[in-house]
Amino acid sequence: MLYFVLLCLQSISGETSNKVFVKKALRGVRAIICPNEGFLSSIESFKGVEHIVLLSQLFVYRASSGIQAIMKNNQRKIAEKDESVLMASGIPYTIVRAGMLQKTPGGTQGFSFEEGCSASGSLSMEDAASLCVEALEVVPQARFIFEVVNGGEKVSDWKECLTRLIGKTEQ
Repeated sequence: MLYFVLLCLQSISGETSNKVFVKKALRGVRAIICPNEGFLSSIESFKGVEHIVLLSQLFVYRASSGIQAIMKNNQRKIAEKDESVLMASGIPYTIVRAGMLQKTPGGTQGFSFEEGCSASGSLSMEDAASLCVEALEVVPQARFIFEVVNGGEKVSDWKECLTRLIGKTEQ
């Protein structure tokens, strides 16, 4: 069961596989953060949504080898499906391809946005959550995909940082 809070005043819970529940839950919702795999299976219910932010660990799953690859194979398939469904949806989206999520305090480290960093780096869960919320404020024209892990770059202005990253991906 997935629990999520709608910022419009109420908290509700239900099964994301239940299309009636999803349609009711998303009525009047402008933007969505998808923090875990499998939520986007009923994207046809997202009518009226103007921006989706997806936290993806696809590159972490792809970089796994040996027994880890076998254990994470299902997660990789779900992450691949989520990304492809979102890309085909026509809804403006941001995909945050994070490194391995860690249960460490957020706000103490900087960030790295280098291509390929998410396959081998890690990101604090708190930093991932904060970054997803910040990404809600920078709506791309159509699509925006970037990688992020904890690193050395301190970010004081997220809007400027994300706008700069969008500019890089459009080149």
